[in-house]
Amino acid sequence: MKIEIIPAIDIIDGKCVRLSQGDYQQKTIYNENPLEVAKMFEAAGLKRLHLVDLDGAKAHHIVNQEVLESIAANTNLIIDFGGGLKSDEDLKIAFESGASMITGGSIAVKSPEIFMRWIEKFGADKIILGADAKNEMIAVAGWQESTGTDIFTFINNWHSKGIRKIISTDIGRDGMLQGAATELYKKILLEVPDAYLIASGGVSSMADILELQNAGIPAVITGKAIYEGRITMNEIIDFIG
Repeated sequence: MKIEIIPAIDIIDGKCVRLSQGDYQQKTIYNENPLEVAKMFEAAGLKRLHLVDLDGAKAHHIVNQEVLESIAANTNLIIDFGGGLKSDEDLKIAFESGASMITGGSIAVKSPEIFMRWIEKFGADKIILGADAKNEMIAVAGWQESTGTDIFTFINNWHSKGIRKIISTDIGRDGMLQGAATELYKKILLEVPDAYLIASGGVSSMADILELQNAGIPAVITGKAIYEGRITMNEIIDFIG
């Protein structure tokens, strides 16, 4: 089965940026117009988009819903949206602005009762669990805080409550272009074989994507490798076939 490639757009001040290891000081602006970037992804045959509101992550509420609205209205991409979603109102805005799914990470750690309510209210198929880890321990708050909970316990807990879609980022690799944490993802799938696991962080080339595919990982998010030209649109077009 072919791995699904999901491109990422991270937003600060309405612009398409990338951070290294979640550090707002290590920011590169790649494009002033995220819609232009989204249309390029769609033209290559990609179906999904991982859209992250980095201003929202800092502000603890949705900020860049206009970018979401613009991409949803002008492309057919299936958008999952994350970054600072903390309330039912945030989710209402995200879904009304065109998100098909939302991603919650810190909220699932710090306010599990709210995250559980979202699963019950909107359905588990619309909620993606963000499982960001450093040395296999869950980290939150823009990765500044380690929780003391290991990633396998964390994922198993939410899996038992109905979650099947999981984005797992190995923080040490994010934005570093040093290869994906394939061994970690293989361990996660041993724990929850029926999960739709989305690998994130470290992808530097099509070879990394093929390695994940060979390991049976269902999907991968890539951002920086595309923006830095290490993965070209032509390679993606060829891969999708």
